Amino acid sequence: MNPNNLLSVIIPAHNEERYVARCISSIRKAAARYGGDVEIIVVCNRCTDATEQIAKANGARVVHDETRCIASVRNAGIRAARGRIIVTIDCDNRMTEGTLSEITKLLDSGKYIGGGAPIRFERYSFPLWCNDIMCRVMFRITGLYCGIFWAEKRTFEAVGGFVEKKAMEDAATAKRIRKYGKTQGKRYTVLRQNHLINSTRKFDAHGDWLYFRLMFKNAGSFLKAAFGDTTGVDKLLDELFYDYNDKH
Repeated sequence: MNPNNLLSVIIPAHNEERYVARCISSIRKAAARYGGDVEIIVVCNRCTDATEQIAKANGARVVHDETRCIASVRNAGIRAARGRIIVTIDCDNRMTEGTLSEITKLLDSGKYIGGGAPIRFERYSFPLWCNDIMCRVMFRITGLYCGIFWAEKRTFEAVGGFVEKKAMEDAATAKRIRKYGKTQGKRYTVLRQNHLINSTRKFDAHGDWLYFRLMFKNAGSFLKAAFGDTTGVDKLLDELFYDYNDKH
């Protein structure tokens, strides 16, 4: 493969045996539409299930990272990537078929430094529509689109990769890439024709009002975090993300 024509998709995964095959399948469909060379890298993070074996059986490269920080896991995948273009997607999510084609077209136009993707849930209910609208408003106001991240590898290297923090690393990374883009005369943007298909597995397990309940229940912890005490928020993040698949 010619690295200049290669696109690398990074998938961080912690005990994702139920979801890794369908994520890879969505990338394969997008790769077929794209028509160029695509490598898929699954970064196994503290996996104790069959995630690695399933990933390999579906044609992905596997690398390992044992940290408890999603940004560090993504960065391990970026370091291992051989491609000119980097795309990241979480393992329980999927991409639409035109995603890789649109990303390549936008980057090759020379107008954009990178960007994110609109987020759409895989199913909807009234509370999930509320979540959706809240996310759309926040993204529109800030311009810090996340979901799927995409940029050239040299851009990720120039900004030092993903900001290695346990929470809000996505917005911090988007800010970093946008700031760098301004120095290059390029804009940070969002896909217009494609989107991220966002998993509802936590809502399926805990109810569709999950995040609204958590915001009210943990308001004190969020307030303390604003003043520097992140103990409560760190515990919540571990339960919801870093240790979630150990219990479900």
